[in-house]
Amino acid sequence: MTDTLPMPSAPHVPVLLTEVLAAATPVEGAVVVDGTFGAGGYSRGFLDAGAACVLGIDRDPAAEPAGRALEAASGGRFRFLAGRFGDLEALLDAAGVPAVDVVAFDFGVSSMQLDQAARGFSFRNDGPLDMRMEQAGMTAADFVNTAEEHEIARIIWTYGEERASRRIARAITRARPFETTAALAEAVRSALPPRGRDQIDPATRSFQAIRIHVNDELGEILRGLVAAERRLKPGGRLAAVTFHSLEDRLVKRFIATRAGRTTNPSRHVVMAAPDARQAGSFAIRGTRPVVAGAAETDANPRSRSAKLRIARRTDAPAWDAPAVADDLFREAAR
Repeated sequence: MTDTLPMPSAPHVPVLLTEVLAAATPVEGAVVVDGTFGAGGYSRGFLDAGAACVLGIDRDPAAEPAGRALEAASGGRFRFLAGRFGDLEALLDAAGVPAVDVVAFDFGVSSMQLDQAARGFSFRNDGPLDMRMEQAGMTAADFVNTAEEHEIARIIWTYGEERASRRIARAITRARPFETTAALAEAVRSALPPRGRDQIDPATRSFQAIRIHVNDELGEILRGLVAAERRLKPGGRLAAVTFHSLEDRLVKRFIATRAGRTTNPSRHVVMAAPDARQAGSFAIRGTRPVVAGAAETDANPRSRSAKLRIARRTDAPAWDAPAVADDLFREAAR
């Protein structure tokens, strides 16, 4: 792609902003990383709350104009860092920032990306089958048009938790090549029973899975969490907002493991078991996430699935980095 697609001009409402700011208290005078800048809602919130310095990270070139504009208007208190939050440590090194007080994440695809048909994230409006957050590299069309049937089934099962993954993969390989979101959605629907009036579109899980794969979203989340653990000061706060179960389970397990707690095993991540000799690098209260209240969910439907998990960095050393598992075929090949 040669031209960077712009972000839409419609205002973006950051999810759980009040709760994220409360989790990061005290914000005044803090050095903050907004790991998922997007349209800048969290960054502006932190600046308004008195943060001394906010560093906004985003991999999407379409986010950079808003980031540069905020940088110019912030009086030196905001810096935009183009890149992946999984590379947070390298980005902070380049910016000359050794440690920070707060790291905040708003994981998943943004509403601005979903709303742009030309980005190919959604089938609500037909568009090119793209789905790339960075607008570079492998597209969704590249994947579904070239991958082996068993690989497509694995991805749809693993990242979409779709029980009919093998049937869908067969329908995709028979109908390809694809160029548009509408064509792929129709192929997926052809492999599944018609939905009821109150059910989600049958293509939803498959689109989610392909998007996560194309952008390595779970790998990025894990790398971002590890980087946050390594760069947060003792007493610093981690605030992570997720929007679907895979993201939330990964964040929950990471924090619980680092706090020395045990959780149900996840098939999406391999982590070292808690070791009595390894001091917890995070402290948490309870296990329930923070969710949006009725007023926010009424005003912003996207917030209904949002979950905020919070952890405080201790003064213990960071743990060895875990690794995302890649040997998940056995569960898809049932």
